[in-house]
Amino acid sequence: MSRIASTLASLKSQGRKALIPYVTAGDPALELTVPIMHALAAGGADIIELGVPFSDPMADGPVIQKASERALQRGVGLKQVLQWVSEFRQRDTHTPVVLMGYANPIERFDLRGGEGAFVDAAAAAGVDGVLVVDYPPEECESFAARLKARSMDLIFLLAPTSTEARMRDVGRIASGYVYYVSLKGVTGAGHLDTSAVAEAIPRIRAHVTVPVGVGFGIRDAVTAKAVAAVSDAVVIGSALVQILEAETSDNAPGAAQAFMSEIRQALDA
Repeated sequence: MSRIASTLASLKSQGRKALIPYVTAGDPALELTVPIMHALAAGGADIIELGVPFSDPMADGPVIQKASERALQRGVGLKQVLQWVSEFRQRDTHTPVVLMGYANPIERFDLRGGEGAFVDAAAAAGVDGVLVVDYPPEECESFAARLKARSMDLIFLLAPTSTEARMRDVGRIASGYVYYVSLKGVTGAGHLDTSAVAEAIPRIRAHVTVPVGVGFGIRDAVTAKAVAAVSDAVVIGSALVQILEAETSDNAPGAAQAFMSEIRQALDA
């Protein structure tokens, strides 16, 4: 059983919901990535999604796009992201870390290091899962198998527009959890309709046996609690990235921890 699966199973046995924050690696400053990850865990995060900066993040709205641009300007690449995960693991051996990003950096990593180089490096660093926005399930069965052989999960997105066939394909390959995109659009966009989410989750669960997390549009404790009532996990990205962008370097980890604590208390209330 992967670290993600055991974490989610433990939470389920306690009647609790998973809190999964997203931050962009290298933003708001290179030296803050690992301290912020530790702060998120201390604040109550159960799994951390660490964004791999990419020049064309098509699923991301303006907030995360800008964070990615800032990180790229600082020279952050996949190799550096893996180094930060390894550094995080020196103190935290239990909080799962998911790399979230796009196919291009992974494929470039393998082109330079040989087939399977990314999976080997991710496993060595202590990565627990990978969410590749532009990897459709029908094209990455071998990639999923290589990850699973190293106790890592391949996590997929599902959206309001996903067909029953796509849900079946995802359910056949996905492990860890699936990430339901609650809005039609990019991260940080639109108004979250929790009733629509409540209607969508049973459709997904008809095809998917792993836990279902919900993200996009969750900005505060109120919306997080509403989504947690109908899902297994709550994913928060843009709101957290905005908080970090507005803080000074000295205050950023503390602000991250305080925001997580607020959401955690709401989920556990």
